[in-house]
Amino acid sequence: MRINVLGVGFDNVTMDEAVDRGMELLHSPGTHYVVTPNPEIVEVCRENLAARQAVNGADLVLPDGVGVVKGARMLGTPLKEKVPGIEFAAGLMERMAQEGLSLYLLGAKPGVAEMAGERLAAQYPGLKIAGTHDGYFQEDGPMAEAVRASGADCVFVCLGAPKQELWMAKHGGAAGARLLCGLGGSLDVFAGVAERAPKFWSDHGLEWFYRLCKNPWRARRMMKLPLFLVHVQREKGRK
Repeated sequence: MRINVLGVGFDNVTMDEAVDRGMELLHSPGTHYVVTPNPEIVEVCRENLAARQAVNGADLVLPDGVGVVKGARMLGTPLKEKVPGIEFAAGLMERMAQEGLSLYLLGAKPGVAEMAGERLAAQYPGLKIAGTHDGYFQEDGPMAEAVRASGADCVFVCLGAPKQELWMAKHGGAAGARLLCGLGGSLDVFAGVAERAPKFWSDHGLEWFYRLCKNPWRARRMMKLPLFLVHVQREKGRK
């Protein structure tokens, strides 16, 4: 049973349990996808029915960030822990490398996915990079067919929300991979063109503030975090 936070149902799992579940999906018939909503994406889902349906239709919905965990606790339905998408991806790649599975990287600016692929292949010996493509493709059908032709077992779809969730829900089957993971800006980090917040900031739930300090232009997007908490408080008052 999922934990409902403002209309988005989160799987109540630890990081280890999430990676185990990801590997189960990789070895299951058919196509499956994972989403990693943070408070900003939850707010998008409140306003966008198609996005909400795509997120809730995922096989695994992970709470990416302390804001979601705090919101669930405020609503009296606590989650075990935050499960950042980039850390989930790292755990998944480590396990995939052990089995010699293949990965396709889709998203980011031109050249970034290729850089990420080179770095990840070196970091996870045994992991096969089936192919890469930037996020500026014009037609969905040919893009999905290119992924299928690569024979990838897994695809990291990094197109930003809600585009990546909508793409996976609509075109995941055509892409042919057994597992697709929506991971936002993770390719920039994997490529080394962006950095994650230092451990202190992350451990204290201030990763969002670190990103804001580094990129003041994100201020408008960051306003969704306090708005999210306001909506959680209102929802709590209705119970």
